[in-house]
Amino acid sequence: MRLSPLLAVSVAALTLAACGTESTLDPAAGYGPNPTLPEPSRSLLPTVNVADARGWPEGRTPVPAQGFRVQAFASGLNHPRWIYRLPNGDILVAETNAPPKPEEHRGGFRAWAQGLVMKKAGAVTPSANRITLLRDADGDGVAETRTVFLENLMSPFGMALVGDTLYVANADAVVAFPYQTGQTRIEVPARKVADLPAGRNHHWTKSLVSSADGSRLYVGVGSNSNIGENGMKEETDRAAILEIDPATGARRVYASGLRNPVGLAWQPDSGRLWTSVNERDELGNDLVPDYMTSVTPGGFYGWPYSYYGQIVDERVQPQNPALVARALRPDYALGAHTASLGLTFGEGTLFPARYRGGAFVGQHGSWNRKPRNGYRVLFVPFINGAPAGPPEDILTGFLNEDDQAMGRPVGVQFDRTGALLVADDVGNVIWRVSPAA
Repeated sequence: MRLSPLLAVSVAALTLAACGTESTLDPAAGYGPNPTLPEPSRSLLPTVNVADARGWPEGRTPVPAQGFRVQAFASGLNHPRWIYRLPNGDILVAETNAPPKPEEHRGGFRAWAQGLVMKKAGAVTPSANRITLLRDADGDGVAETRTVFLENLMSPFGMALVGDTLYVANADAVVAFPYQTGQTRIEVPARKVADLPAGRNHHWTKSLVSSADGSRLYVGVGSNSNIGENGMKEETDRAAILEIDPATGARRVYASGLRNPVGLAWQPDSGRLWTSVNERDELGNDLVPDYMTSVTPGGFYGWPYSYYGQIVDERVQPQNPALVARALRPDYALGAHTASLGLTFGEGTLFPARYRGGAFVGQHGSWNRKPRNGYRVLFVPFINGAPAGPPEDILTGFLNEDDQAMGRPVGVQFDRTGALLVADDVGNVIWRVSPAA
């Protein structure tokens, strides 16, 4: 078969991109409060180094840290991405993927190439658009009850229960449903609380947490681009955490300059909101490290004009020196291109005491770094509400001997017993990590 000229150029471009140079920097240098930030490395095309999605062979699981064990809490799911625990211990799982792009944003070489990359990574399956309820009533670490809790949603992601109201962050709006303890299905129509930025949805996931008193909702909204190349008008209320009044639907920007703030969680010792953020691409294998940071109300964190404080991204024109001057430096780097999505803090007494209050991070894994980075769940110890040490592996082994992805971790959450649950959207499993007997 003879390729069309455009297709031939496209295939050649992907091939060249895949042959990008390898990093010589130890990946560990991209972690911690003071990561190594080399000079930017720019090329005509970014490095593309995608781990083919394969799923888990029979009898194989991820590898837990020493002293822990892992088991499948639930399997056979459809692209499980996010996890929420209800007060009675039931687990809600968002089975979800990106919504279809509007017609005007579907064309072009870049969109086509990105589609190929995402397909190889297992991220192009149609969205199930549902939330499933899992219940482990007998406490054996395996959910024996599974029901469709909510369906016909719009790429759902974040969830939060406030009193008897369950809020769900769809890709285009926060919606609400009445909830009664113990129910296994909700069939009443959604009530819209507030619209969310949608359209192109370069980043479509919308995380959601509520304030302690339930009077405010906080939603993570990613950018519509890598560095604003689609125009800053498309970035209105994006690359930000939005604060929403659920009583009126009014919303405001709580913090901005956060390229893709996915994980949102309250740190129990300080009471502060933290987020895990995916930083920009195409500056080389080792820039820019993803990070987690405490969120300062009204704070600006650089995107797209700068990164790690006042390091200006020269690709962005025109610049905004006034914003760069007040850009905040993140608290803790999580490695370049790791796609650090899940974030939760240690709770309960099942894990040893040193894990309580520390951060657990689900790293979905890189697609544009050589060698690959992420593909693990890690732990960062905290003392007095702040990171206090290097990251530690909690769950690894998501890549096989051929460097293919058997699984990719996303959301992380503790169950009612204190075990850690991990959503794996390539393996279609919820893993449960607990101390070994």
